[in-house]
Amino acid sequence: MGESNVKKKKTIMELFLSGVESVGNKLPDPVSLFIILAILTIVVSAIMANMGVEVVHPGTHKTIKVVNLLSVDGFREIWGKAVNNFSTFAPLAMVLVAVIGAGIAEKSGFLSAFMQKMLGDASKAMVTFVIIFIGINGNVAGDAAFVVLPPVAGAIFLGMGRNPLLGVFTAFASVAAGFCANMMLGMSDSLAYGFTEAAAHIVDPNYTGSPAINYYFLLVSCILLSITGTVVTEKIMAPRFSNDNLDRYELDHESFELTEKKSRAVTISLWALLATLVVIVLLCIGDNPILGDPKTGSIMDGKSPFMQGIILLVTIILFVPGCVFGFASGKYKNDKDMFADISLAFKDISSYILLCFFCAQFTSYFNWSNIGAVLAIKGAETLQAWNFTGIPLIIGLIIVSCIVNIFIGSASAKWAILAPVMVPMMMMLGYDPALTQVAYRIGDSITNPLSPLFYYFPLVLGFVRKYEKDAGMGTIIANMIPYSFSFAIVWIIMIAVWVFFDWPLGPGGNIYL
Repeated sequence: MGESNVKKKKTIMELFLSGVESVGNKLPDPVSLFIILAILTIVVSAIMANMGVEVVHPGTHKTIKVVNLLSVDGFREIWGKAVNNFSTFAPLAMVLVAVIGAGIAEKSGFLSAFMQKMLGDASKAMVTFVIIFIGINGNVAGDAAFVVLPPVAGAIFLGMGRNPLLGVFTAFASVAAGFCANMMLGMSDSLAYGFTEAAAHIVDPNYTGSPAINYYFLLVSCILLSITGTVVTEKIMAPRFSNDNLDRYELDHESFELTEKKSRAVTISLWALLATLVVIVLLCIGDNPILGDPKTGSIMDGKSPFMQGIILLVTIILFVPGCVFGFASGKYKNDKDMFADISLAFKDISSYILLCFFCAQFTSYFNWSNIGAVLAIKGAETLQAWNFTGIPLIIGLIIVSCIVNIFIGSASAKWAILAPVMVPMMMMLGYDPALTQVAYRIGDSITNPLSPLFYYFPLVLGFVRKYEKDAGMGTIIANMIPYSFSFAIVWIIMIAVWVFFDWPLGPGGNIYL
């Protein structure tokens, strides 16, 4: 931090965030935290099971009881499935595959050179806006954006002479806190609507809609959240990060300077990318496309090879230009150089791989015990008992979704539990299922970056430790608070305006029935 900044008096916000960071960093290492949480889950499951805690699932009407893991059967499950828990931990596999493409795209220098060539002399705020906008729309590619964008943004910021940590935090916040917003419909829209329609049929068997019932609202959200995130980054976050002594950070490639040779290499890489996209498009068109669902022919169907292989698609799209750039720019002399860079990318996430073993155990224990499902249903029932109406009710839905989101990572699993309670309840009060769904999706997004239990929280901690070895969970949480709170405020104001003017949330998605 520069001399002038040292003497500058800290604002109340800076003091608060510094306090959060200090307290948070006193927490155990994430590995230790998940071990503690796993043990705590086992103990709490025994207590709740002996108390006879149970709930009735509002959708299936089946009784859900807390399972005692502190028992002979529980011990057998814990012991026998430890390796399987790790090998089937979905985020790990997605990260490992995505790193192949993301690693070479970053390490070769392609992404940094591409951004420099495309944005030229664009202002810092414009670069920030572009990164946030891409991050918010990243959910169209599933979870790949969590793996790809933070390290790339860090490299881009470093290349611009800015602190790379600011880039990592900006990217993670936009992907995580703005997860449900998008400019085009994706898999998350289809998944959410499937549970919404099923829940609506409890009250109205003839209810029909589409995955686009929130599209107008989420489309506007992309723009407003991108602007909000840019303001937060430049006005609140940037002053917290020094741009001095950036040479202390280990660079992934020799220089960030965009030479004529690198500029030409970017052009060649983009032609290679275009050829790749043409091939992919050809695989997606026709009466019975190769990447389409064999039964429906749709490539957007959740069961289509295209959607199921979205991580592989993102990997290929990053790998091809990264590889071509490496050879065209002269960084790679042979295939050994290229694979050495990919190996370095895997080295960067080695701590995440270790942590995934313990995270997978905790997640499995939590699922087996049914504690998460019980907490979600009890929370929804409590909200129903409050008898709120109007905007307070909608804010209540958002808050319940936020709290449940901290304990249950999967968006579809949460909505499968909450939809059968929330959607019928709101319909009986005269509200369209589209409104309930969008309130849930807001709550499901804004607390993502604040939860240490979120699948990709440990991964971004690994990205941060690449630049600051002593960073802890408090570092992440403190730097995510401004984004989460500002996004929450913008979204609550937006939904209040939508309700007040009775604007449609999307095609076939109204405020009232």
